[in-house]
Amino acid sequence: MRNSFDWTPYRRSTVGFDRLFDFLETGGSGAENYPPFDIEKIADDHFRITVAVAGFKPDEIDITAQQNMLNVSGRKAPAAEGEERKLLYSGIATRAFERRFQLADFVRVDSADLADGLLTIDLVREVPEAMKPHKIAIGGGTQPVIESKKAA
Repeated sequence: MRNSFDWTPYRRSTVGFDRLFDFLETGGSGAENYPPFDIEKIADDHFRITVAVAGFKPDEIDITAQQNMLNVSGRKAPAAEGEERKLLYSGIATRAFERRFQLADFVRVDSADLADGLLTIDLVREVPEAMKPHKIAIGGGTQPVIESKKAA
């Protein structure tokens, strides 16, 4: 018997944890784990996704942000004529991949970089001023009294 829990409120306020919630909801069945990735919180409104993409060049990786979805995909370019390699053992996975990250409201992609086989994507949450909480002064229902100084 499994307990049913509604993860919806948590999904709305997180960045990239959609796989974790899917894992918790399905019990881990059928979860794709390639390529591996990390999600870290740099500051209150700054996050970083790091995806291990060893063997991929920048032009073989596509990053698309649309509404609250970030899609990272990679596809190796076919080997050019005369570039074919004869591998005795192939341990570096270079198969095509696609990773989707559900982004919280007001999160945008700030930058992306590929170095040392790691793709880093920086995310920033920018909540509009009108959406931020603000204090409302209680006026008591009376008009403020304006005092004026008179010369003596």
